[in-house]
Amino acid sequence: MKLVILDYGVGNIKSIQFAFNRLGVSAVLSNDVEEIKTADKIIFPGVGEASSAMNKLRSVGLVEVIKQLKQPVLGICLGMQLMCAKTEEGNTNGLGIFDVTVKRFSNKVKVPQMGWNTITNLESKLFDGISDKEYMYLVHSYYVEENERSIAITDYEFFYASAIQKDNFYGVQFHPEKSGKSGERILQNFLNL
Repeated sequence: MKLVILDYGVGNIKSIQFAFNRLGVSAVLSNDVEEIKTADKIIFPGVGEASSAMNKLRSVGLVEVIKQLKQPVLGICLGMQLMCAKTEEGNTNGLGIFDVTVKRFSNKVKVPQMGWNTITNLESKLFDGISDKEYMYLVHSYYVEENERSIAITDYEFFYASAIQKDNFYGVQFHPEKSGKSGERILQNFLNL
């Protein structure tokens, strides 16, 4: 299996590579268009600020490439948010794969949400073998509203979409690579799709 992690200078690359190594899969870090197009599976990582991340995606020529991918793609954290239409962070337009806006938590709660929280209402093969209300590790100040593409939700200030799916595109707000055995199971399930 050829697994490619998108390399655009933004991301938690090493921890993702180590997580897949533990599963016996070597992930290639690349921004080469042909290598990405011929991959079996794609990981779209992201850590940091949305507008600079979108600028970096543009600078390496990956915006249109990502939108046209037909193989399973897993966006993690900011990677998931960038697949949405727009984010309030820097008033930034995303890739528009998901027709939703990413919003900021209010000041009524501690921002960023950092640490362990549960995922529930699990509705995807991505969560095979994962129990409802399983704990996952999250670090984020912005969230995707619960919507028709939600495949998991989390309660922080209110319920929001902690995972979304449309066709071959999957997104998780949490960090499976930092979420212990349950997170590894989700990564394995992604490989099995």
